[in-house]
Amino acid sequence: MKKFMKTLFMLTCVLGLTACGTEKELTDFEQSKVSMAEYQADGVVGAFISIVESGTADSMLENYNNVELSKLFDDSMTSMLSQYTGTSMTFSSEGTVVRNAINSFTSGIEDMGGISDLGTVTSVLDKDTITVTVPVTGNSKNGSVELIFTNDIFLTLTSCTLNLDESLGTLMGRAGLNTLLGMGTVFVVLILISFIISAFNLIPKMQAKFAKNNEPEIVPVPAAPAPVVEEVEEDLTDDMELVAVIAAAIAAYEGTTTEGFQVRSIKRASTRKWQKA
Repeated sequence: MKKFMKTLFMLTCVLGLTACGTEKELTDFEQSKVSMAEYQADGVVGAFISIVESGTADSMLENYNNVELSKLFDDSMTSMLSQYTGTSMTFSSEGTVVRNAINSFTSGIEDMGGISDLGTVTSVLDKDTITVTVPVTGNSKNGSVELIFTNDIFLTLTSCTLNLDESLGTLMGRAGLNTLLGMGTVFVVLILISFIISAFNLIPKMQAKFAKNNEPEIVPVPAAPAPVVEEVEEDLTDDMELVAVIAAAIAAYEGTTTEGFQVRSIKRASTRKWQKA
């Protein structure tokens, strides 16, 4: 049983690999559309090369809008195709395709130093589009024209671009530059993030400083001075009994009588002197 399962698994893998390597065969209708797209692609590339090399590209771009450019180019291509095929064929393109293609061919032919030959046309059919590639040989550089048609009976041209072939050194240099830019951007962002994180420690200090500056200044209120108590001297000279007592005490202390002196005034002595005594 195990041997049978292993054999079945191997056969399945072989059949799967065989199916992956098999290209889809085109139907007669699909093949007719691809052949027509390739035929039109040769004419389109030749027409744009003629427009650029004749020096009429700038005037066409200045004097006509996208719709007018498309109409002029479609009429010219329809007339050329009908003339060469002997049948009534209609060529159609989108409004911006012609303007973009003229700009692309103008810059591309200048970098290539002129186009000397066209290569073998190849095409790829997808569900919605037919992509046709036309190799072009230049005097200084080579390139290829990529044309995209709609996958229907109208075969409307939706894109036409002249791309230059780049050497391995150029591609490696561009890849290295992109890598450096990407890594540099990452490092710069990381450095900025580290600065921002380190700045978080300063936020509480700044908040405390601002809060301290915003607090109202407290002005100390001076203490009220203690009230001064004025000592009022009491006049005791009218108190006859007290005068008599004091006079008697003095007379007894002196060993005399009260007739030898007279009490004129009596003042209260300070209690501090008695406390020191």
